Amino acid sequence: MSAQPWRQFGDGPLSRAAASVHILLVVELLLVLTTLPGLVPLVLLGPDPRNLPLVAACLLPVGPAVSAALYALRHQRPDLTDLRPAAAFRRGYRANLPAVLRVWAPMLLWLTVIAVNLAHLPAAAVPIWWAVPLVLVGLGVSLVGANALLIASLFTFRTRDALRLALHFLVRAPGVTVGNAALLAAAAGVTAVFSEAVLALLAALFVLAFLRIGAPMIDTIRTEFTA
Repeated sequence: MSAQPWRQFGDGPLSRAAASVHILLVVELLLVLTTLPGLVPLVLLGPDPRNLPLVAACLLPVGPAVSAALYALRHQRPDLTDLRPAAAFRRGYRANLPAVLRVWAPMLLWLTVIAVNLAHLPAAAVPIWWAVPLVLVGLGVSLVGANALLIASLFTFRTRDALRLALHFLVRAPGVTVGNAALLAAAAGVTAVFSEAVLALLAALFVLAFLRIGAPMIDTIRTEFTA
């Protein structure tokens, strides 16, 4: 008699909402903990172009943390009475770390080079309109990197194949591309208006939105590019 009410509790809409909140809170806590070594110095760094390489170094732990969060949110058990988001986060972190760093580190390097060039345009005595192609290249690198990060987090491809798929879906899935661009803009806006710390506190929601935006790409890859 007691097992049936518990099963119904686990399947009801209120239980599903509570489970979703629980998962997001656990993932948020783990995101903060795994990015804390870079987040603390990042918040303390001043807005000096000379600090841009240090900013990139501080952001290095973000890629694996976001990847683990994507994995944890994607691989939740259907049984709401047996939620283990922390275990899924740890499993995703360990499994994805090498592949994600092979995508994340070069992307940070490219973006750092572009940011340094943008910061020193006046000193280089080049036309100001050079900023436009640099910004466009930076946006393209960010969007391809976002696709590649999502692919590396949920699938097992060689790095060059993950990058090819990321570039391919930049054009094939315009909805995903536009959605990711809007998400990047929102993240930049939160950082500019508030701080990196506020963005970190909203990280789980941004990762969930990133996963939902990329769902059409994920489904297509699973159907067409995996056995």
